[in-house]
Amino acid sequence: MSALALIVVAAAGTHVAAQDWPQFLGPGRDGRYTGPPLAERWPGGGPTQLWSRRVGAGFAGPVVAGGRVILFHRLGGREVVEALDAGTGATVWRYDYPTSYRDDFGFDEGPRSVPVVHDGRVYTFGAQGQLHAVDLETGAGVWQVDTHDRYGVRKGFFGAAGSPLVEDGRVIANVGGRRGGIVAFGAATGDELWTATTHEASYSSPAAGTFGGRRLALVFTRTGLVGIDPASGEVRFENRWRSRLGASVNAATPLVVGDRVFISASYGTGAALLRVDGGTLSEEWSGDDSMTNHYATAVIHDGVLYGYHGRQEYSPSLRAVDLRSGAVHWSEDRFGAGTVTLAGDLLVILRESGELMLAEATPEALRPIARARILRGVVRAYPALAGGRLYARNTDTLVAVDLR
Repeated sequence: MSALALIVVAAAGTHVAAQDWPQFLGPGRDGRYTGPPLAERWPGGGPTQLWSRRVGAGFAGPVVAGGRVILFHRLGGREVVEALDAGTGATVWRYDYPTSYRDDFGFDEGPRSVPVVHDGRVYTFGAQGQLHAVDLETGAGVWQVDTHDRYGVRKGFFGAAGSPLVEDGRVIANVGGRRGGIVAFGAATGDELWTATTHEASYSSPAAGTFGGRRLALVFTRTGLVGIDPASGEVRFENRWRSRLGASVNAATPLVVGDRVFISASYGTGAALLRVDGGTLSEEWSGDDSMTNHYATAVIHDGVLYGYHGRQEYSPSLRAVDLRSGAVHWSEDRFGAGTVTLAGDLLVILRESGELMLAEATPEALRPIARARILRGVVRAYPALAGGRLYARNTDTLVAVDLR
């Protein structure tokens, strides 16, 4: 009986871990949720709120791992990594360090990068480029690197914002310095393993994919898309993709679909579908008329992209676009900015206004099936969707709502 109980507990633990949301855009860094089914109707006009709590400044969304919500925010003059009980919102541990970051444009002065949880550690990248590793169980600091000082990074518009990529014992960061544009650090020690390019940093988080049996890290820098061998730092290809406007950003994460990569940006840059063949890229289509992601990454379902077209400040459209051709299936004009997550055949849309919407993922039309306001605006941080529960924040509040 004891052996059977241990097997059952182990299986349950594996099942729970499979439902975690341990990094930006979820387990596959593609905005895809694969946990318990979501309810398509909400009793009483909205999903049940499990808890809420006041939080500090920041655009960094939460992540969920092992029954804990990891929140990265700013309280006063300190950037804080905080572990919360996923069921209650109560603080389990807190790790913090000083920051003097100031936003030159009057926006939020908290951290921008979503934490990454991997192999029992939490990795965070602060607004001033401070990269930290923290023990997930205890909250003890393991190592830290001031990347802006070490690699000669100029401040830029909005501070460091790309969430690091953890691949095979390496933490790969879009640093953007004169002495290292893309840098890999040992996940266990923080030691520098390699540097590549001198590209300035974007606000995009790196992704990874396997092409022809070769694993590559894909970093969308301010200059364009770079494919790198994560083990050696060898640059396999580069594809310039940058606006002619100096006051422009690349922010959406590259999306991998088989041997193809979709990239998108605003400011007159547009989108492209690129095919990877060894160390070369070929363009299948590109243009500024299909889907120009300003900051929110699109999702892909059955060969159709769902995401935002246009700049945040001009009330972008929400669109469905054919991945292989770039043709627009439908466009909901002046929809307003937000984020979109894919849950089975459902789009989970969290608008900047704080409205949560469930809609069918279909190329025929935007078909909302449930909607309710769960936060007051402005909501710009990405939510986490784990175990059927959505964790989302605005400028000062974090909520957990039950979507099962």
